[in-house]
Amino acid sequence: MRLVRQAIQKDEKLINSPAWQALTKHYEENKSVHILDLFATDPKRFENFSLQQGNLLLDYSKNRVSKETLALLFDLAKQAGVEDWREKLFSGEKINTTEDRSVLHTALRNRSNKPVLSDGEDVMPSINDVLDKMRGFSERVRSGEWKGHTGKAITDIVNIGIGGSDLGPDMICTALQPYASHLNVHFVSNVDAMQVTQILSGLSSETTLFIVASKTFTTQETLTNAKTCRAWFLDQDATTEQDVAKHFAAVSTNSDAVSAFGIDTDNMFSFWDWVGGRYSLWSAVGLSIILYVGMDNYIELLSGAHDMDTHFAEQPFETNIPVILAVLGVWYVNFYGAESQAVLPYDHNLGLLPAYLEQADMESNGKSVTRDGAAVSYGTGPIVWGAEGINGQHAFYQLLHQGTRIIPADFIASVQSQTDNQHHSDILASNFLAQTEALMRGRSLEETAQELESQGVSKEEAAMRLPHMYFEGNQPTNSIVMDKLTPYNLGSIVAMYEHKIFVQGIIWNVNSYDQWGVELGKKLAKNVLQELESGEDKFDHDSSTQGLISWFRQHRK
Repeated sequence: MRLVRQAIQKDEKLINSPAWQALTKHYEENKSVHILDLFATDPKRFENFSLQQGNLLLDYSKNRVSKETLALLFDLAKQAGVEDWREKLFSGEKINTTEDRSVLHTALRNRSNKPVLSDGEDVMPSINDVLDKMRGFSERVRSGEWKGHTGKAITDIVNIGIGGSDLGPDMICTALQPYASHLNVHFVSNVDAMQVTQILSGLSSETTLFIVASKTFTTQETLTNAKTCRAWFLDQDATTEQDVAKHFAAVSTNSDAVSAFGIDTDNMFSFWDWVGGRYSLWSAVGLSIILYVGMDNYIELLSGAHDMDTHFAEQPFETNIPVILAVLGVWYVNFYGAESQAVLPYDHNLGLLPAYLEQADMESNGKSVTRDGAAVSYGTGPIVWGAEGINGQHAFYQLLHQGTRIIPADFIASVQSQTDNQHHSDILASNFLAQTEALMRGRSLEETAQELESQGVSKEEAAMRLPHMYFEGNQPTNSIVMDKLTPYNLGSIVAMYEHKIFVQGIIWNVNSYDQWGVELGKKLAKNVLQELESGEDKFDHDSSTQGLISWFRQHRK
């Protein structure tokens, strides 16, 4: 394998290109500039480096960029063909080249209903049919018309999926909890039996509806959990095989497997091979969202995303929010050597957004080979991570402020709270606003010395503390602010990040829509499973893996 990798030719076209070389020169000339200096030379920097789209505000003024920097970054994006690839994305061309597929998650939220072609066929009629079917199904369940096997209405929904068919719906439902109905929603993804066991322990078989989300209905983790839920259901009093159809629905394309499971295919919701897993919340995989917040709120989610799609498709780079976020990320990854990107929501209901974006970004652009099959000679996707803002301040912000790495961060906030407690909201907002200022400003030796002197600290003690209390600042941040966390605004934010990822993938010349890196681990896991369950050595392993397999066998009860 190492020999094969060494044989892959390196692609140096990007780093040798005129736009890249111009940026390299610009970086060398400006890398020591402090963001505070940029504000000092431009009294209207906020106005010049902020944009509003709908109810979203992007303030990108606290970045190590000038107008010249952005112009050079836009040149790089144009050189990479972002405009042409953007047209291909929306028109249904097969830009997922390794799998020969279109990438049409934007069609799923195409509220204008303009025709979108895939293989010469307009996909909008079939998309609308599925939306209508989900509306009818969800309204029957939410109204109580749908009854379980004992005639009781449904109270709990269990979504069984993995990856995008879990992360997406879970993140959206958590974010939109204030819009929820009387139904409770639960998510099972982990094949660790503790998760499904804990969830099932609080449920009644009479009032629970399970949604099994698996395109092929063969995904190991999802089917394992689905079979466990089915067995639990049939183990309850007065349940029969025929009752399964009253408590299970499917999001899949494999009608034979769905029927064999015991699910009525009338309650199977289809989607298409041009829907990637990490974009599937916009498809029938969003059924759990619809059941939780209602079809009208789901349509608002789609509408917000469509608004951002339109903005991305039509705006020039200079006023295009996803493009600006993308080129800023390229600037830090490829010229400053940043290895990670923090996402810091100051809204409790957005607590799962960092985890969602981990998959969306790292599974898309965590690539080391170009679309043409050559090895990249530059950095690609950063490590995406984060947590709720206030909690993070008391955990990892120390590293952001005084660590040795540059870590660009997106701060996200809602102006209006979902509660009536204004004092809490003001504390939250003040911390959101103060942290980006502190990361940019830092604290000079002079300021630190004056502060210590004002506190009556002796000169000897102050001299000892000064190096520990000083920090340079100059840490770049974006502030993304919405008036309120609504379905519409949430749709816009998620679409914004999707398009940012797309633009970066085009600039880096990688296929953002395949994920071959996850396949090998799945294949080897099947081999190891055979050995664990049979107790026999059937495959060749390295000494570490073989030793661990033996250790697991020996220490099982």
